[in-house]
Amino acid sequence: MDSQRLGNELKKILPPGRVLTSSLERKMYSYDSSFHARFRSFVPDAVTLPRSTAEVAEIMRFASNNNIPVVPRGAGSGETCGCLAVRGGIVLDLSGWDTIEEVDAANMQVIVRPGVVHYILNEHLAGFGLFFPPDPGSTRMCTIGGMVANNSSGLRAVKYGTTEQYVLGLEVVLPDGRVITTGGTNCRALKNVSGLNLTKLFVGSEGTLGVITRIRLRVWPRPRARGIVMAVFGSLDEAPAAVLDVYQSGILPSGIEILDSSAIQAVNMYKPEINLPAAEAILLFEVDGNPAGVEWEGQKIVEITGKRALSVEWATDSQRMADLWRGRGVVAVAAARLRPDGSRIFAGEDISVPLSRVTEALRRIKELGREFGVAVVNYGHIGDGNVHTAPVINLENSDEVARANGLVDAIHRLAIELHGSTTGEHGVGAVRNQYALAEHGEAVNVMKRLKETLDPGNIMNPGKLLPPGEE
Repeated sequence: MDSQRLGNELKKILPPGRVLTSSLERKMYSYDSSFHARFRSFVPDAVTLPRSTAEVAEIMRFASNNNIPVVPRGAGSGETCGCLAVRGGIVLDLSGWDTIEEVDAANMQVIVRPGVVHYILNEHLAGFGLFFPPDPGSTRMCTIGGMVANNSSGLRAVKYGTTEQYVLGLEVVLPDGRVITTGGTNCRALKNVSGLNLTKLFVGSEGTLGVITRIRLRVWPRPRARGIVMAVFGSLDEAPAAVLDVYQSGILPSGIEILDSSAIQAVNMYKPEINLPAAEAILLFEVDGNPAGVEWEGQKIVEITGKRALSVEWATDSQRMADLWRGRGVVAVAAARLRPDGSRIFAGEDISVPLSRVTEALRRIKELGREFGVAVVNYGHIGDGNVHTAPVINLENSDEVARANGLVDAIHRLAIELHGSTTGEHGVGAVRNQYALAEHGEAVNVMKRLKETLDPGNIMNPGKLLPPGEE
């Protein structure tokens, strides 16, 4: 069905202003933040902007009857082509469906529609003394629907875990247009082990099983105090060892971040006023809770890390804490400063490895960078083994692009070799599905059977998550 005819059919379901079919409008939905999308054209045949479950259900029935692919999309901030129409079809732009329906403070939960932005949700919850703990670095743009679809985590996963641990129930429109509610149709309990756990099935499914249209989240009381320890290390090996020392002391920080020498250099070039100490590694430990407990834990971390670090600083002043976090906050952008003609690419950026092998992963990635002749910046969530890599290349140089692709493949294979995963939080999409068999083995066939059961026509976000050509 051509774009014009498809648009006309969709305008029978939605008002004309919420169906986009012009070439320019469709092209705006052909990319995300990924390196992969830059060199390919993933233009959808039509874009829809539904604002109710009934509208989504009707679009899905139409798509199912006509065997048209459907791709749910949030803010488009992903890095794996997960929200792109790699096989054409209809994009469902849910980013404008941003209603916070209810804050049920008495029951420690909130009900939202998928387009609610993470930062906006927490600003709203603050008025109730509550917060939604998972904290992706893209807090001011990523949507809750996207976080659920990708099981996002981020800076504070060490203590608070990932998104899946907060999803109590979902409203989902299945590929044939049926609407189901997981976690109990009228449930407001925090605990529920009745029936198969369908909620967990849809969390992290990246839009391949259905369209998430309503989300019931558990929320927590806001901590009354926070503090940050910055520890500077002359040897990269000492940083992961210090993290283990802190864990073995019985302390669980809310977050632990690492910047290696390449990241420190990039930050100082980008924002000289931050003036991070020159070193092989910097660790940032954040602790939160009640004021007395935060002070005790902070001082204890200073004592423990001081046995290995060149220097250690403890801060509870809000301005100083903001200054310390600022270096970590700008590193993704700062990476490109390593070379004047370079651009940071989002590829191979999200491996996860066992804590005991973080140092090995960081060193091996540096070696791979030298082998492929590609500048690399390393940083990430060391507290849970999630290493972020930022290759920097000249995008106009085809040879560099080819070498970068080789590096990225090697990084993904390294993660599996080290008994880790090709992705810790950014998802699989159309970028990492080629590694599914190597990572999951026979379990991939079970995933395929589940997909076939719920989506026999393979119209839900095809070309993602499962091995290419096998979904």
